[in-house]
Amino acid sequence: MNQAVILAGGQGKRMKAPIPKPMFKVLGEPMLEWVLSACEAAELSRTVTGYESNQIEAYLGDRCRTVFQAERLGTGHAVMQTIPFLSEDTSGSTLVLCGDAPFIDSRTIADSLLRHTKEKNAVTVITATVEQPFGYGRILRTDSGIAGIVEEKDATDEQRKITEINSGCYWFRTADLIQLLGKITNDNKQQEYYLTDTIAIALQDGLRAGAFCSKNPNVVLGANDRKGLLKLNTAARMAVLEQHMDNGVGFCCTDGIIIERHVEIGAGTEILPGTIIRGNSRIGCNCTIGPNCIIENTVIGDNSVLNSVQAYDSVIDSDVKIGPFVHIRPGSHIASNTLIGDFVEIKNSEIGANTAISHLAYVGDSNVGEYVNIGCGCATVNFDGIKKSRCEIGDHAFIGCNTNLIAPVSLGTYAYTAAGTTVTADVPDYALAIDRGTLNIRDGYSKKKFET
Repeated sequence: MNQAVILAGGQGKRMKAPIPKPMFKVLGEPMLEWVLSACEAAELSRTVTGYESNQIEAYLGDRCRTVFQAERLGTGHAVMQTIPFLSEDTSGSTLVLCGDAPFIDSRTIADSLLRHTKEKNAVTVITATVEQPFGYGRILRTDSGIAGIVEEKDATDEQRKITEINSGCYWFRTADLIQLLGKITNDNKQQEYYLTDTIAIALQDGLRAGAFCSKNPNVVLGANDRKGLLKLNTAARMAVLEQHMDNGVGFCCTDGIIIERHVEIGAGTEILPGTIIRGNSRIGCNCTIGPNCIIENTVIGDNSVLNSVQAYDSVIDSDVKIGPFVHIRPGSHIASNTLIGDFVEIKNSEIGANTAISHLAYVGDSNVGEYVNIGCGCATVNFDGIKKSRCEIGDHAFIGCNTNLIAPVSLGTYAYTAAGTTVTADVPDYALAIDRGTLNIRDGYSKKKFET
């Protein structure tokens, strides 16, 4: 059985926030989520996460097993806490990796395991070659494997020229890992147990140590402070944008554009500055999204145009034009060829095809038919202070300006409402609803007002 141990005990003190370091987000997801999802994509049999904060345990839930690390005594000590877990099955190999190094990828995990198994290594270090290796442990290679890892402060001038560095991820034969953990000591200035010491011990015991150099140089990247976290977000953001460009998505400028890694976008679509696309959103082909849109967990069809729109947990079909300054709230479905103009809010509603809601309107908890026109200043009054009710608007209905529909109410096919009407009863097909009080005109009112 091949398994993973994720070290997620970092406190993140230099982040200056009461959040464990692995829970700080990169492109909207905790760093721990990036690592865990890479292990899942690599189809490792099981995973255990070492933690110090209850926030980690609460986030993981039943997703994987957790082990509490009561003391911070080094990386080796952290892995020691998982020995009861490791001892349950020692037949395969164990990957040890850091919960605050988010860019480990499933391809690197799988390929390094193949190398680890083929070479019959006791330990295989995952490495990367970088242009600026300063601050990282250098990999000392031999003809048959590696001789060890030398840290920056301990390296000679010649060793500092080495550009292959330690990622902090290691494959171990599980049985060997348990034995090696029992031999490391805390005989150092920090009085901590270092996992890297297992390599030297393995070599002393006549075991083989190897290295796998990942094609992804970002596997080494982590964050110790807010500046480092910004660098991670910048690297992740640009990697996602470049992937979309390779798939035919256009960007005239990338300023303010953030696209999370699970978003799908069709070829020919252009994303304009200031646009944020989150979650599991899917956008079709030949759309224009932006400027200044927020799209979250929303599906958008082909050839649609959204300008300064916020859309959440909704479906927008093809050939729709929305904006500017429109809010599409969760549970909404906007059918094809619909026009939704400025300062309109849609909430938990079905909007039929070829309908126009041009400006300054609120449609909430409603089913709106096809070819409907909703005028300026209209509102569905869906909440009576206790419960919410729905409005039904039939095909080809015409809702005059400043109409209030007091839910629950139903308007039939081709029903009309006169401007300024408050509808409190159902309106049948082809009928006109008019609700206007007597108009009183007081001559000379303003003249008398200003004379006083």
